[in-house]
Amino acid sequence: MRARELGGLAILAVFVADQAAKLAVARYFAEGGAPFALGPFLDFTLRWNRGVSFSLLAQSTEAGRWLLLALTLAMTALLAFWLWRARAALTGLGLGAVIGGALGNACDRLAYGAVVDYLDLHALGRHFFVFNLADAAINLGVALLILDGLISATRPAAGARGGGPR
Repeated sequence: MRARELGGLAILAVFVADQAAKLAVARYFAEGGAPFALGPFLDFTLRWNRGVSFSLLAQSTEAGRWLLLALTLAMTALLAFWLWRARAALTGLGLGAVIGGALGNACDRLAYGAVVDYLDLHALGRHFFVFNLADAAINLGVALLILDGLISATRPAAGARGGGPR
């Protein structure tokens, strides 16, 4: 399977899983569900994120919302171009995860004016951030791209001859 095909499957899988999870979360809380602990450092809750990652650049105006959406779509288009040219499977998978997550969050911003976040990471009385499946996929995708870069840096370049200096 070519890198772009693998990336396309990853986009679809992340986007569908993310939107299904967010729909279930929104429905749970709309029907009166209450937050609860998933573990000692992770709670299930609902937060509407009007900013980008970690609620940075939070926007409460319509202009700000559309600006963030436009920025997300522009960056996604650049990543899609990279995916189209990708040759390595790990690159395709990483880019697919990032694009799928970005599109999932963009879909929320378009539909609700904010992103649905529901996993609250905390420790020692401090809450670090609330995130969702799309955010996790974006982080995993970036990690795969870094790994791919490290692996490809150790491979000899295509067409390079073996041997040392002459």
